[in-house]
Amino acid sequence: MPRIVFEQELQHIQDGMLLLASMVDDAISESIEALAGSDLRRARQVVEHDREINRKRFLIEEECIHIVATQQPLATDLRIIVAVLHIITDLERMGDHAEGIGRITLLMVGEQYRDNLGHIREMADKARAMLRDSLTAFVERDSAAAAAICNRDDEVDALYDTVYATAINHMVQQPMLIATQTHLLWTAHNLERIADRATNIAERVVFLVTGHMDELNVSRY
Repeated sequence: MPRIVFEQELQHIQDGMLLLASMVDDAISESIEALAGSDLRRARQVVEHDREINRKRFLIEEECIHIVATQQPLATDLRIIVAVLHIITDLERMGDHAEGIGRITLLMVGEQYRDNLGHIREMADKARAMLRDSLTAFVERDSAAAAAICNRDDEVDALYDTVYATAINHMVQQPMLIATQTHLLWTAHNLERIADRATNIAERVVFLVTGHMDELNVSRY
């Protein structure tokens, strides 16, 4: 197969990955808006849309396998395919976390929290920014920008710690809020994991550019 066709196939899986990332970013946004507005219809849409995210991930994976099987790529080309395979896995998991938030909203019918998400919305904004910036770093092949994204995970972790401490305080002072605060903690945990997966994507960008796979942010542990 001519090189130009091979390059088109490589570009196609990368374009598909970026589309998947956009779908996931929308899912995260919608899940938080559904939660903030106690919007059950919107929450159900997030849950249902996760099937589309899953289908897109597996379609890209099949295309990657086809390229490896038919082209036997080497060196840089193989790194692109490997990076895409790992990134779409993290993106699909992010979609699962957004779906989880949608399901939490469905559990919180009648609970008093409407528009009172505190640091949870800030966590979502930061996690989404990390996701978008990691994909920009991928497109631009910018390993320095990718490494900087990994350091931003600490900000999300710090917000999670604040949400946790606040929730525990509310539970102690007002035991009737235990269920609500537990649900909000589950939400915050999903967002913290989304940020972790954005970090994984950034690490894959570094791998793509440099050929070295390093864990770039281990300060929390």
